[in-house]
Amino acid sequence: MSTLKDKLYEKIQEHRLRTTKLVKEYGDKVIDQVTVSQAIGGMRGIKSLVTDISYLDPFEGIRYRGFTLPEVLEKLPKPEGADMPYVEGLYFLLLTGEIPTEIEVEELKVDFKNRRIVPHYVWDVIDAFPSNSHPMAILSAAVMSLERESHFNVKYRKGMSKMDYWDSTYEDATNLIAKMPLIGAYIYNKLYHPENGHRYPDPNLDLGGNFAYMMGKDKPYDDVSRMYFIIHADHESGNVSAHTGHLVASSLSDVYYATSAMINGLAGPLHGLANQEVLRWLQGLKDQMGGKIPSEEEMKKYVWDTLNKGQVIPGYGHAVLRKTDPRYTVQREFCLKNLPDDDLFKYVDALYKVVPDILREQGKAKNPWPNVDAQSGVVQWHYGVTQYDFYTVLFSIGRSFGVLSNIIWDRALGYALERPKSVTTDMLEEMVGIKKEMAEIE
Repeated sequence: MSTLKDKLYEKIQEHRLRTTKLVKEYGDKVIDQVTVSQAIGGMRGIKSLVTDISYLDPFEGIRYRGFTLPEVLEKLPKPEGADMPYVEGLYFLLLTGEIPTEIEVEELKVDFKNRRIVPHYVWDVIDAFPSNSHPMAILSAAVMSLERESHFNVKYRKGMSKMDYWDSTYEDATNLIAKMPLIGAYIYNKLYHPENGHRYPDPNLDLGGNFAYMMGKDKPYDDVSRMYFIIHADHESGNVSAHTGHLVASSLSDVYYATSAMINGLAGPLHGLANQEVLRWLQGLKDQMGGKIPSEEEMKKYVWDTLNKGQVIPGYGHAVLRKTDPRYTVQREFCLKNLPDDDLFKYVDALYKVVPDILREQGKAKNPWPNVDAQSGVVQWHYGVTQYDFYTVLFSIGRSFGVLSNIIWDRALGYALERPKSVTTDMLEEMVGIKKEMAEIE
């Protein structure tokens, strides 16, 4: 086995003992309560899922395996001359909880290169879509078409032990992750830049560098790719895309089914499309200002006018975070270094200086700070990726690292088929005494 797989197996053996002990000795201990509003309101905030891959801390932001995002970006090995780490290193960290060495990342890079050959029929599937198709529909279908390559399905039909489910799942997940950037870049070129043709990966480049190369983008877009994939890798297990991947995989569907489902969840306008809405709003603001960078007072007036119309400031606020999203900060620092004179970034910068104080004064927002979406579309636009619909494909590639790492661990620890229990509205009313009160009134 590879160094990563060997290390992962050791971690699995250790972790199985912890999970077994928790279930056996503390399985009846109550860890949360459920309110009516949570049951009706999408189960928000209910503690009912377990993942060790990432955790969203309200005050520190996303933590990958206990490391804050700044720590991850500082500690993971980087390509020579790059500001952003290898995405391959993040995969190692998510699976093992350890920061990989340079040698371990180099080995994983070679492993990814050996796995990234995409069968020709996948290109045929992509080419069969009309040129005006949504890229997320194409990506989902392309991933689904790879299902015939599943190692897990072959081993399962032969009757493998449950204790070995993780092994073939690891093979499938790593194969898929290695192929996702090639598929994404091919979709981009097919829909928006057919003149690029079918650009094959450069054997000397890492995953992020190759994605930029296949997209036809010059430096520092390789760092943009690394940054984008890393900051979008995961977000606990409860968000729609991560939860959908976990839910489908819990039935022992292979990772191709689960990842395709994850992509479909991410395509919804309430989940993966927020950065598009931010960009549209910024461009509308720019048009209204006649292209002029507004003064602080002008920006304050525009923000107040927007709020007084009952509208929101897109890119601000978060269901969990209570501070500036570190993923926003990472992108802001990148912009300050690489595109400080970009007009749209100047608008983002101007908003950052006035919006939090205004939202605090208004008193309605639990979190007046910017989130990841406030900046991400601006970065892509600056480097020529101006097609809104494609942004969620980029999100999907990054999110797949976290979701697939989770699925490997779900199989390793033998997590059960997910099956929450539903209640009827009548039952809820009985629980809170509504029917009894109505009967007394009558």
